[in-house]
Amino acid sequence: MNTMKKLFIAFALSSALFSCKKETTNTNSSTNSSNGVTCVENPNINFTAIGTPVGKFSDCIKDIDGNVYKTVTIGTQTWMAENLKTSKYSDGTLIPNVKDSLEWIKLTTGAWCYYENDEKYNAKYGKLYNWYALSPTTNGNKNVCPTGWHVPSQGEWTILTDYLGGESAAGGKLKEVGNSSWKNPNIDATNVSGFTALPGGGRDIKGYIDNNVGGYYWSSSEKVESYAWGGVFLNYSAGSLDSGSENKLVGLNVRCVMD
Repeated sequence: MNTMKKLFIAFALSSALFSCKKETTNTNSSTNSSNGVTCVENPNINFTAIGTPVGKFSDCIKDIDGNVYKTVTIGTQTWMAENLKTSKYSDGTLIPNVKDSLEWIKLTTGAWCYYENDEKYNAKYGKLYNWYALSPTTNGNKNVCPTGWHVPSQGEWTILTDYLGGESAAGGKLKEVGNSSWKNPNIDATNVSGFTALPGGGRDIKGYIDNNVGGYYWSSSEKVESYAWGGVFLNYSAGSLDSGSENKLVGLNVRCVMD
């Protein structure tokens, strides 16, 4: 891409974001003091990329722990615009926090952890969950998402991806802009969807991996006995995204979608 085109796109995006901020004035707002985010009720914000409407902010929601999340409507779907942070199912049942690596890799029941077992990662990146925490067949028919929301199926991730132009283009439209979270160069990141995907990394049999490098999100869809579909896999070095399967014991981030 030549220099003039880059400047044009940067100007268009910054102008769109500026106009969005001016539209958000609304007395019906709520603040989550744990992460400093102010959620504005129904501000009718339209995200645009060179004149093409993509998504808009919707109401805030709160989980059973009291965490408050912005949400965003993209096409026909409404998504959390932040990673899930809950330590409980929607009925109040605790999800175990498993720190020990040897214990983690033997699990066939639900669990969560902080990246590197350090709570400092929670405010920005949320928690990492194994797949067993998400599936009603392994968590006692419980819901890890707030009431009225659920963990997206692989098909629901595909609807989102297709709406944003397919796997070759959707990654950049989902990723948070800049390098405050993502490692440089964070290729093609525009976040024109408002989804604000973050590089929360993951936890596998070798330990913790890829914070600032990759954003990995579960789906609720099982593939085979030991594997389930990861909804999308995003990387700092590409504007595309991948989808594939992961071992159910792997810890990944979660985004919920409205019922």
